[in-house]
Amino acid sequence: MDWPHDPDGEKGSEGRRKYGHAIVAKKIDEEEDFPLSKSEFVDEYGDDPVRIDHETVVSLREIFENVEGEEFEDFVELHQALGRAMREAGYWFYEGPEKFVESA
Repeated sequence: MDWPHDPDGEKGSEGRRKYGHAIVAKKIDEEEDFPLSKSEFVDEYGDDPVRIDHETVVSLREIFENVEGEEFEDFVELHQALGRAMREAGYWFYEGPEKFVESA
C-alpha cells in the first residue's frame, strides 16, 4: 500500500520506536479533541499507517473497523475501546512482561 507518509518516519512510528496504541494516541490532543467522533477521526487519519509489530503495518481505518462506539467522551474511554478492538482483531500481542499472545 502507498502510505501518505513513511510508517517509520516522525509522522508514523518514529523510526519503529512506537507501535499500535502509541501511534494512535499521538494523533489526539487530549484537551481539545474530546468528545471525539470516531467517523471524523477516521475521515482525517484513516489512511495513516499504524505499525503493529516489527513486520506489520495497517491503516488506522482498518483498526477502527473493529472499534465499538461512535463517540468517546475522554481518552480513557477511547483507549479502552481501541484496546478491545485491537485484541479482538489480533493486533495486540504484548500482554505484560511475563506473557505474550501468539499472533493468529
